Amino acid sequence: MNLSWWEIKNWFTGVDYTIVGSGTVGLHAALRLRERFPESKILILEKGFMPQGASTKNAGFACFGSISEIIDDLKSHTEEEVLSLIQKRWNGLQLLRKRLGDEVIGFKPHGGYELFLDDDTSGYEECLRKLPFINEVLRPLFKTDVFVKEIDRFNFKGIKEYLVFNPFEGQLDTGNMMQALLKEAAEKNILILNCQTVTGYHEKQQGVEVALGSFSFSTGKLLFATNGFAAQLTNGAVKPARAQVLITEPIPNLDIKGTFHIDRGYYYFRNFNDRILFGGARNLDFEGETTTELGQTDVIQNRLEQVLHDVILPDTDFKIAHRWSGIMGMGSHKKPMVEQLSQHVYCGVRLGGMGVAIGSIIGAELADLV
Repeated sequence: MNLSWWEIKNWFTGVDYTIVGSGTVGLHAALRLRERFPESKILILEKGFMPQGASTKNAGFACFGSISEIIDDLKSHTEEEVLSLIQKRWNGLQLLRKRLGDEVIGFKPHGGYELFLDDDTSGYEECLRKLPFINEVLRPLFKTDVFVKEIDRFNFKGIKEYLVFNPFEGQLDTGNMMQALLKEAAEKNILILNCQTVTGYHEKQQGVEVALGSFSFSTGKLLFATNGFAAQLTNGAVKPARAQVLITEPIPNLDIKGTFHIDRGYYYFRNFNDRILFGGARNLDFEGETTTELGQTDVIQNRLEQVLHDVILPDTDFKIAHRWSGIMGMGSHKKPMVEQLSQHVYCGVRLGGMGVAIGSIIGAELADLV
């Protein structure tokens, strides 16, 4: 790095807090630190030219879990743990909406639906059978039934008779959300440097020496908000999970509004204005999708197109406008990792594919560890 004295003086001298990652967690952590320490110098380092993991690449679901996903979670977590997770997701969504405003983030409370393919009889019957039980589990939080049966009114094909509807779910504009967060960070005098990869760090008595290739600088505290890229940092407790997505060209007279889930949340689609955005299917190749490499694969993209053609838009011509992928952070437990790793180093990672819902609250919790 060929840095001038001016650059070193203004960007890398007297840094109190350095955050690695400029996604939803990193930005909310920085904003919370600014509230707590108004005179501090806060620096965010981002390895991409935009947030690199999932924050600018997600599907924009303002959700906290479909009924099949919640039932699946109850098989490996206690009722108390699942309720705590859902409460954190719900509270995080409210915090995000309050901070940025519904109009700014394009929030639309169209509700969410789960549909069941014809060959998923066991999953369908289990969800309908356990629907009253799940509503009772969630009643302390929502004070009413969350999930109800509804007849399909969208003319999907190859699915079971009933959909499960959740009126508390919504959708938002991911691009608007992230631009608003970046704008607020800039207004609060939070420095963001893109295309900067942290290659190492060394903890000292009074802070941390952070290496950016051949250049290094000192910071008082170092906070990692790298989610799906945190495997080495967490000794494997976080594993990357790639999510592949596509979006159609505009479809005239599209009569689908809402967010939709299939197969325990492994498939998800929504309308964005008059387009369909569709992602998922990583359960076709768990090993291949456990990667930090952005890109698409034929096996998953072909499956997405097949379901789009056969189930979602069976009588409608469509064209694919764009495809992309993002990297989520998963683990054996759904509970996010918000931890102090050493005297001056912290992390807020493992969002479990729920970054839109919990990114704000995890960022605040990370900042409050300091």
